[in-house]
Amino acid sequence: MEFVIVIIIALVTTIILKYIFDYKMKELKHIGDDQELDNLAKAYPSNIEMCQEYLKKLGNEKVEIEEDKGAEASLYIAITDKILIANIQKSYTRIQTIAHECLHSVQSRKLLLFNFAFSNVYLIYFIAVCGLLVFKLLPYKMMFMVIFLIFSLIYYSVRVFLENDAMIKARYLAKDYMEEKKISSKEEIEKLVARI
Repeated sequence: MEFVIVIIIALVTTIILKYIFDYKMKELKHIGDDQELDNLAKAYPSNIEMCQEYLKKLGNEKVEIEEDKGAEASLYIAITDKILIANIQKSYTRIQTIAHECLHSVQSRKLLLFNFAFSNVYLIYFIAVCGLLVFKLLPYKMMFMVIFLIFSLIYYSVRVFLENDAMIKARYLAKDYMEEKKISSKEEIEKLVARI
């Protein structure tokens, strides 16, 4: 019975948060669509060259860079010290996206590796608890729930710190990069920065 109550509370909370944040999936899918800004961004170097220049600026040229035309998301893989750049060559958002991934590469290595290992432990724990719950083999349900809650707080704290740090700094790194390149006018840079 307590799990039914938890599920109901989770659904009500989700609905309230959706209302509060005014979440519209159709708008989010097209948030990066802007032909004028895409045309401005085309003048900048290729993704790999831009990534190399960001890394040089950050003093971290040892990172391996790979462009994957089939991927839809760019990411930094801490365990292999590699940046994977998705198929974003035609989007203006690439200027900040690449800066974001480069900034991940200079974050605390210890924290990045902890995040990688802990996220896997967290996922395995979640699957194991769900499996035990389905087969009614879960003793001390409240203890496992509290452990899961503590794991969730740790995962959330580390992840939010890493992502917010990279997101906040990426905007300034991208702006600084564009100003150094002198490809766009000050007005065009301001227009790009306002949207990225």
